[in-house]
Amino acid sequence: MVEKFAGKVAVVTGAAQGIGAALALGLARRGCNLALADIDTAALAATAAQARATGVHVSEHRLDVSDPGAVAQFPVTVLDHHPRVNLLFNNAGVALMGTFEQVSLEEFEWLLGINLFGVVRMTKAFLPVLRRQEHAHIVNISSLFGFISPAGQAAYCTSKFAVRGFSEVLRHELEETGVAVSCVHPGGIRTGIAAHARRSQAVDPALAEAAVARFDTLARTTPEEAAARILRGVEAGQSRIVVGPDAKLFDWLQRLLPVAYWPLLKRLVQRPQGAV
Repeated sequence: MVEKFAGKVAVVTGAAQGIGAALALGLARRGCNLALADIDTAALAATAAQARATGVHVSEHRLDVSDPGAVAQFPVTVLDHHPRVNLLFNNAGVALMGTFEQVSLEEFEWLLGINLFGVVRMTKAFLPVLRRQEHAHIVNISSLFGFISPAGQAAYCTSKFAVRGFSEVLRHELEETGVAVSCVHPGGIRTGIAAHARRSQAVDPALAEAAVARFDTLARTTPEEAAARILRGVEAGQSRIVVGPDAKLFDWLQRLLPVAYWPLLKRLVQRPQGAV
């Protein structure tokens, strides 16, 4: 199936900035109406205003995807503003600095509540709405860290590997329906996710700052470039969408050395223990 966006309605979470905002604007320029969600209402309003300037209908919603009640009610709210939903982009996500020993279980659960259960709950809430359409599409944002598992990323990798597995199961279960499923694996994208990552109290502040600086150096792909690649992949009906040269490289490396890639990866990124 080749996805066409004009005249459709897309729900985008994490739409206030980064990839989410770029996706919203890319969809708007393709004639897609939008229901945009984020907890940062000020930044979300700015994204929504830019999208409206293209002439499409845009609704904006404050939503915490880790809140089960709010997510369960969200389809009703969206359908108060739009006649239907054709596409769901599960993009909202957070990061957490620290090794498994350094982070608390509460911090680990906080990240999973957004990165994993946000995706699961949003999909559960919107799937009946999507099933009403002849063709619909779910797009889940995983990560390069849904392929590889660098030290210091226990919580984040757990969430992104799980999103990848959830997306694959969902795709298989829905293969006889009109609902397609794509899983997106971005590499280093120039967003604020590293700078805004929650930091465990056990992490050395100097190491944390060095990790953010290193991420900024390694991140080569802009949110706009990432969004363009994602939308091309969705248009083409691709099940797996790999974004950025680094993601393509490490996807290849993991396939070549599935249990032995870490020594090479460690030399490539020179990532100290406990850093993001």
